Amino acid sequence: MKFLTEYLWFNTKNHREYINITNDVEKAVRKSGIKEGMVLVSAMHITAGVYINDAENGLIADIDEWLEKLAPFKENYRHHQTGEDNGDSHLKSILVHHEVVVPVTEGKLDFGTWQQIYYAEFDGKRKKRVILKVMGE
Repeated sequence: MKFLTEYLWFNTKNHREYINITNDVEKAVRKSGIKEGMVLVSAMHITAGVYINDAENGLIADIDEWLEKLAPFKENYRHHQTGEDNGDSHLKSILVHHEVVVPVTEGKLDFGTWQQIYYAEFDGKRKKRVILKVMGE
């Protein structure tokens, strides 16, 4: 069995951003040389997430609005009593989740139609990373 570990680094310009990382994950799979297996894509921060969905700008805006309605920024989160101001970012991360596993078949990500991998940043403007762990034969 072959394994490859790579990291993607982000330092977003905005507090919240959604970045399509599908090409980066595909490059890691090619570099690994596996034909059959899987790739784990995991945000290594508790105020970020990784998800799979359509790469359509209207949908991305809808997702952002939906998350903001479910976990809006507000001053009175108990977490803010610790000196932080990102309680909503933690909640948004829980809703999106921090990782996905994608099957690899015949050396390629085995997606359904329109599926793409996104890094979701909810507390940006600082350096963060995602781990890619490719495993297979």
